[in-house]
Amino acid sequence: MLTGKHLIAGQWKDGAGSFQSATVDGTDRTYSTGTVDLVDEAARAAEDAFAAYSGLSRQKRATFLRAIAEEIERLGPEITETGTAETGLPAARLEGERARTTGQLRIFADHIEQGDYLDRRHDAALPDRQPLPRPDIRLLQRPVGPVAVFGASNFPLAFSTAGGDTAAALAAGCPVVVKGHSAHPGTGELVAHAVDGAVRRCGIPAGAFSLIQGGNRLVGHALVQHPSIKAVGFTGSLAGGRALFDLAMARPEPIPFFGELGSINPMFVLPMAAAARGEEIGRGWAASLSQGVGQFCTNPGVAIVMTGPAAETFVQAAADALKSVPSAPMLTAGMAQSYRAGVDALANASGVERLVSAASDQRQASPNLFRTTAATWLGNPELHDEVFGPAGIVVEVGSEAEFLEVAASFEGQLTITLHLDDDDTELARGLLVLAESKAGRILCNGFPTGVEVCDAMVHGGPYPASTNFGATSVGSMSIRRFLRPVAYQNLPAALLPIDLR
Repeated sequence: MLTGKHLIAGQWKDGAGSFQSATVDGTDRTYSTGTVDLVDEAARAAEDAFAAYSGLSRQKRATFLRAIAEEIERLGPEITETGTAETGLPAARLEGERARTTGQLRIFADHIEQGDYLDRRHDAALPDRQPLPRPDIRLLQRPVGPVAVFGASNFPLAFSTAGGDTAAALAAGCPVVVKGHSAHPGTGELVAHAVDGAVRRCGIPAGAFSLIQGGNRLVGHALVQHPSIKAVGFTGSLAGGRALFDLAMARPEPIPFFGELGSINPMFVLPMAAAARGEEIGRGWAASLSQGVGQFCTNPGVAIVMTGPAAETFVQAAADALKSVPSAPMLTAGMAQSYRAGVDALANASGVERLVSAASDQRQASPNLFRTTAATWLGNPELHDEVFGPAGIVVEVGSEAEFLEVAASFEGQLTITLHLDDDDTELARGLLVLAESKAGRILCNGFPTGVEVCDAMVHGGPYPASTNFGATSVGSMSIRRFLRPVAYQNLPAALLPIDLR
């Protein structure tokens, strides 16, 4: 089924030139390079389709989302085969991610059918109110317009072509133009075939969905700057996301840029919890840290623990567990190279001890573990940089006051975790105040890898975790990113949107 082409409003088209995407076994596959002209064509088609697509009933959009899920499942074996070859992820991981992707589409379908997300409000007219009458005012959330979505390198399904951002925008009533990730273009194309199949099955306007492959940075820049695009969903690096965010803000008409950029997800192991079950927590941390070769945005890269015997037990358990984790391929050679550079920076930092050292070469990566003091951590902001991969650092504090100092030193995070027992409650209360100002999700006695798709989930946080602290890219509330409130004053019933009548 793979064509190596771009899907532009229902038509598979060539770009200009080609790029090579290497599989894990070293075989190169050729894909057409995206162009600015293709961006213009896709964005204009999305704008042309907006009125018709946003005007569809919630029931018809829900049927469309469920059809996408069915088409993805129909192509499941081919998607898994292509995805494992491109990313090195095991088949079981991709099958689980596929189930998450299709489940998310169905959850969003159910959610929009219920209609609560529309936040409908009505202040009835008070014609006899003194000194002035009140008009009839109704409020409804309305779709913002065409949305650009950037595929993520580390989630070829759940955060890419038909992942969370695309599903949320389509659910809201917004056409989508996806910029595929060059780390897994084949997987992205297959999912685009699934979306296109659902478009045709459900009679959806063809311009409601397009996929443009990468291979050219100008594609991403042009997409963010195109006047037809009214919002952007992005998951990726801090540097890349910040550059695109700046472009979005520099437009003649600035648009919202919902970027998930970077997080080190600190984990606080409080004294009583460390004393009671430090070994268990250490093993659990190692498993979370190395899961998926550490390639999760919620990877808990920093553990803070009170110095003493309980800390030694915790650290030793984590180190022993990490030493038994075999090397595995990362998603791309470039990502593996960045991981090695991050590990080398920690290894060469003054005041940092290396506890687990394992060689990593080419696309392979092995776990690494480091330890430092609170004073060193607080005095060296470069230690706070995200190392994307299975590397962790233990920060040992000497007092409860240092726990709070270290907590205050963190920038915005996706998650903060507290491991505590009942006798840790007072210290936890102080940490919680800081955690609420730093993170979008706060966990107790667990590990942050694994983000549930549900109504109450928040996957976002203050910058640099994301560019919009009031939004989430996971869960049904993510749909709200691509809506804006409109008030209707004294409109006759015949002119009101159907959902307000």
